[in-house]
Amino acid sequence: MNVSLALAFVWGIAANVLAMIPSKDNHWTRAYVLIAVGIPILGYVTLQNGPWIGLVVLAAGMSVLRWPVIYLGRWVRKVLRATL
Repeated sequence: MNVSLALAFVWGIAANVLAMIPSKDNHWTRAYVLIAVGIPILGYVTLQNGPWIGLVVLAAGMSVLRWPVIYLGRWVRKVLRATL
């Protein structure tokens, strides 16, 4: 296991531990921090291991942070409907 995959693994463990701690803002501030830290890690994983492993790590991250992805999809659909 190389360094980038180890970092991705630590990110996943940290995301799950942070999800178990109660929050008053429904974990949104933690989600923003996880996204900000996860994007460079994803780029590093893709650089070291190739695009297929990068897609697997992206899918794993999206499964952990599914609500920001759902809201992003809704926003994109709304913007596309407004422009068409």
